[in-house]
Amino acid sequence: MRLTVLRGSLTAAAIMTLAGLVSVQAATPPAQPADGAGGAGDRKATITKRLLGRGTASTYAFYAAGAAPEAGRPVAIVLHGWGAVNPQSYGGWIDHLARQGWLVLFPRFQEVNRTRPADAPAIAEGLVKAALAELATESEARPDLGRVAMIGHLAGAPLAMDLAAAAKAQGLPVPKLIFAATPGGIASGPKSRGIALTDLAAIDPSTLLVAMVGDKDTRAADLAAKRLLREASGVPLDRKLFVRVLSDDHGFPALTATLAAPAGVDSAYDGGNIKPAPEPKDAPKELTKPPPFRWSADMALTGEQQTLVSQINLARVDALDYLGFWKTFDLAAAAAFAGSDATALKNNPRLADMERWSDGWPVKRLAVETPRPTPAAQAGTPASAPVSRKR
Repeated sequence: MRLTVLRGSLTAAAIMTLAGLVSVQAATPPAQPADGAGGAGDRKATITKRLLGRGTASTYAFYAAGAAPEAGRPVAIVLHGWGAVNPQSYGGWIDHLARQGWLVLFPRFQEVNRTRPADAPAIAEGLVKAALAELATESEARPDLGRVAMIGHLAGAPLAMDLAAAAKAQGLPVPKLIFAATPGGIASGPKSRGIALTDLAAIDPSTLLVAMVGDKDTRAADLAAKRLLREASGVPLDRKLFVRVLSDDHGFPALTATLAAPAGVDSAYDGGNIKPAPEPKDAPKELTKPPPFRWSADMALTGEQQTLVSQINLARVDALDYLGFWKTFDLAAAAAFAGSDATALKNNPRLADMERWSDGWPVKRLAVETPRPTPAAQAGTPASAPVSRKR
């Protein structure tokens, strides 16, 4: 009996030792660059964190402390996935943007289990307009309305498209770039759950559109991404790009491109610790009562949505973030603000490159595709999903 136990203990110890050796010898992912696209930015900067508005109708604003450049700060409007209302879930990306000089707005357009998807576009629109108006004259924030980009994750992607389509009519700044990260949450019909798309043909033709998905759980994101690119028919094909991030398990930890991959938790951006400024004593009081709350089934998160939100809230920052999503956004924004098109962006040798594991093996490159014209564009027939040309 003792011999059996001893053998079992020795076997377990050998397995653990071998596992330790494998983990020590495994290649590690590439580190984040110090600067440039996807880079860490100004690590010495203190990031100002503010909550604008009152109650749940509020917007978080983040920017580096100190006077803004004379031209103002470029504005990144981050539209969260459905149910992922705490900015800390995207804290890694927000921190990166703020340290790169951006003014980051995170409108909390949803009160979980109390907001209907159909109401989200109007709520987000009002929050963004109010935040930009409040920050317009502040010397440190100073938004540059000529350099605005929208980042939408999951349901935030169709929401960004809706806001862009209505921008001119509703007095919002027209975004130069819409970056749709693993899009989803699009309503399939008038009575279905999700964000209903407006007439996306109204999006300004000069807008640069980039849809980016991962290679895990891809079917829904692929369909949503290609639908958004297709329905934005007023934007020419040379201003659209479809990008796929590829998972890579060559080293440890493995890089896995799931629907939650664009998220990356940083507890320094926990919304619960960011309080609004005290209200002035002479501030006018609300004279009208809000309409009575009426619950509907589409307010509640489905089981699938709850699982996805849990994954988002646990997502760690890795090379897929800073060399994939962040770098692609940075390069796309630079191209959009300079007036370049998606062809020039695609031809940038830095775009697809994901650098190397610590043993010198290349990380799987991004797959970059240009949408082809749909049959509707060629023959006037109803549009179908575009065929893509892969780089």
